[in-house]
Amino acid sequence: MPEPSPTPRAAISAVASYVPERILTNADLARRLETSDEWIISRTGIRERRIGAPGETTSMMGAEAVRRLMGKRGLGPDDVDALIVATVTPDMLFPATACLIQDQLGLTRAWGFDLSAACSGFLYALTVGAQLVAAGAHQRVVVVGADLMSSIIDPLDRTTAVLFGDGAGAVLLERAEPGYGILDFYHRVDGSGRHDLMMPAGGSLLPPSMATVAARQHFLKQNGRVVFKFAVTQMVESVNVLLQRNGLTAADIALVVPHQANQRILDAVAERLAVPHERVASVLARYGNTTGATLPLALDAAMEEKKIQRGDLVIFTAVGAGFTAGATLVRWG
Repeated sequence: MPEPSPTPRAAISAVASYVPERILTNADLARRLETSDEWIISRTGIRERRIGAPGETTSMMGAEAVRRLMGKRGLGPDDVDALIVATVTPDMLFPATACLIQDQLGLTRAWGFDLSAACSGFLYALTVGAQLVAAGAHQRVVVVGADLMSSIIDPLDRTTAVLFGDGAGAVLLERAEPGYGILDFYHRVDGSGRHDLMMPAGGSLLPPSMATVAARQHFLKQNGRVVFKFAVTQMVESVNVLLQRNGLTAADIALVVPHQANQRILDAVAERLAVPHERVASVLARYGNTTGATLPLALDAAMEEKKIQRGDLVIFTAVGAGFTAGATLVRWG
């Protein structure tokens, strides 16, 4: 009898990113907040972050990342089948950011939508896009992670103002060679943590009003201690689920690409997984927490630094508001 055909998979065939030109340093923040460069670095590992120019939007950042991605692969506007955008800072509640990026780039054949899972958004969107490719529904799917976090961060709140920055990244998903591509994923949500990381107003629960604006409820709110504990625990657990399910150990992984939230979190994850720090991707010091954009920004930097080679096993992992969490295992091809 003939050998069964291998399970179709999707692979990341290209990656590109974009960050705004303006750099906001710790010294800049220290001039208007009760903080210092030493305080921020010691507690977060962040040295600077990028801030969008006046009038710059999430869709504009995302469109530039996709434009660069298409340039790398030599793709025209008719070559993209679908566009999935992970963001919590859409230009507006509707239409979707995907619609705006599609129009800016003239992607005449593409359909698309936004996906909201906060800092896990890019990872969740990657899984959705991979299924479209693996199923044979589409040849090329673009997944974007983009957030203009400066638009929802309280400039007077020292605990969050130092953490977040703006940026965008994009990957192209195409059919993988046998044995390569996205091998497995694990995702979960825990809605009991919904009050620990949130933007209270702006939705149907608390529609915009003079009262919500006065109460500063349109800014991100975070219970740092709870988020820290959940992030470390769930990123480690998510990675271990995939390792155990696929008969692997941490020693088999060439690179861990984690959500970039806090260097202390990254250090704790590396320690608990027994992964050397040089095998944990980090762009946190340069960009801060860019929410949906952290994973593609870190991946793009790792590619530039040649930290990933053909055949390497790579694990992505993230935790976000909701709470959301997960990991994805990839054989680089």
